[in-house]
Amino acid sequence: MLTELYVVGQSPLHLAPPALKLGLLFVYCTLLFVIPHPGVLAVGAVLVALGYGLAGLKTSHAVMAVRPAFYVLVIIFAVQLWLEGPGMAAYIVARFACLLMAASLVTFTTKASEFIDGILAALTYAPAWVPKAKIALAMSLVWRFIPMVRGIFDEVREAQSARGLGRNMTALFVPIIVRTLKSADEISEAIHARSLED
Repeated sequence: MLTELYVVGQSPLHLAPPALKLGLLFVYCTLLFVIPHPGVLAVGAVLVALGYGLAGLKTSHAVMAVRPAFYVLVIIFAVQLWLEGPGMAAYIVARFACLLMAASLVTFTTKASEFIDGILAALTYAPAWVPKAKIALAMSLVWRFIPMVRGIFDEVREAQSARGLGRNMTALFVPIIVRTLKSADEISEAIHARSLED
């Protein structure tokens, strides 16, 4: 089943236009990278925390935003620790965590359909040869497919842990790949049946 990460709510962030949220996210991410200063990172972390509070989201949502990239962050921390030291390693990882939580904040407060409508509205000014419907369809599929893969990962991990295979990478990733490919085939067949690929 295709799902999305939207969390139902009526906060100002939920009601804000998607274009505005994406614009603010772009500015936020740019400033964090352009100004590599601990003070800027601290302000960024406070802003993200305030955003989650304003949207009525829980700490578990912030954890959910960072959890899929946990092992990547661990690797980044280890590399930076070796190259630059503990201070820089902590700074780099904290900055990536803030970026992930900020991006997820937009995801949690915006319906996929709202993003797709915004994309279609923006594409109205595109030349006639631009396949507007196909672009919107592709964005919609990506938007829903990523959380679906994450859901498959969580289900398989729990099932294999119950069987005592939690540390067996083969037993973990083979079912994930098989189920993901099967879901992709089902989506492809649905698109073909509706003649949406033409």
